[in-house]
Amino acid sequence: MNAKFVGSKIAEARKDKGVSQAQLAQQLFISPQAVGKWERGESVPDILVVTRLAELLGVDLNYFSGGTTIDNGNTDTNTSPLPADKPPTTAAPSTPDALTNFSGSNLAGIDFVGTHAPARKFNGSALQAANFAAANLTGSYFTGSDIRNASFNGANLTDCAFSASDMSATTFEEANLTNATFTAVTLNGALFDHVVMVGTTFDKCDLTTTGFTNCTFNGVHFRNADLRNVCFDGQTFTNVHFDRTALNNATFRGATLQNVSFRPGFAITNKFYRSLSTINFDGAQMDKLTYAALKGVGAELVGVIVV
Repeated sequence: MNAKFVGSKIAEARKDKGVSQAQLAQQLFISPQAVGKWERGESVPDILVVTRLAELLGVDLNYFSGGTTIDNGNTDTNTSPLPADKPPTTAAPSTPDALTNFSGSNLAGIDFVGTHAPARKFNGSALQAANFAAANLTGSYFTGSDIRNASFNGANLTDCAFSASDMSATTFEEANLTNATFTAVTLNGALFDHVVMVGTTFDKCDLTTTGFTNCTFNGVHFRNADLRNVCFDGQTFTNVHFDRTALNNATFRGATLQNVSFRPGFAITNKFYRSLSTINFDGAQMDKLTYAALKGVGAELVGVIVV
């Protein structure tokens, strides 16, 4: 943007509206000095503020680049006549969404049910018992936040990133976790029920008291995770990696495993052999390659069905 040009256009539209710098600043929740700097060409507003300015001043966004003139209700900015058989169309109103950053906010118990809120930032926020049920949070970030007892039931969490947060007792019933990542988060007592996970990653997470019921895991990656005593009974795993994970006494009874790998750390140790021997695969169905990989490292596969 050319600061001088944009400043002159802001001043022109403001004066045409008959509002002072102070009045405009009040509507934008900024200082009058900031408006003065814009109009003098010393700085320019960011794109979200420009969108809001266009609404308040009754102009099109192109006005600030010289593409159109002020629309104050008395001036027709369209100089090209329309064909007689083509009625004029009304452009959809601009509805900018400036509320993108909720970092550092106290939102304990907040109701976000059903909201459309993609690409939000909830970093360092208090979100205890917040209700995000059925919300669209695609591409949002949750870092260093307190999210205990929150509900993400039915929420769209595609491409969301959760890191270094306390998510104890949080629920994810029927949530969409496509390509979501959980890094160094606490999930004590959390529940994933009827969740179809695609490309989801759990990295450095303590999942020992996390509940997984009726879930489908497709392309999921458990990395450096603690899965001791976790129950995966009756669930489906396809192209899943258990990479340097603790699986002592985990159960996969009646589960279906296709192309699933159980990789140790840098070397296969006696400790790794012992941990795999404690996993219960009774009644599980698995493909020949998964069976062979587990058989080769001493897993107990009595009662396993090879398909």
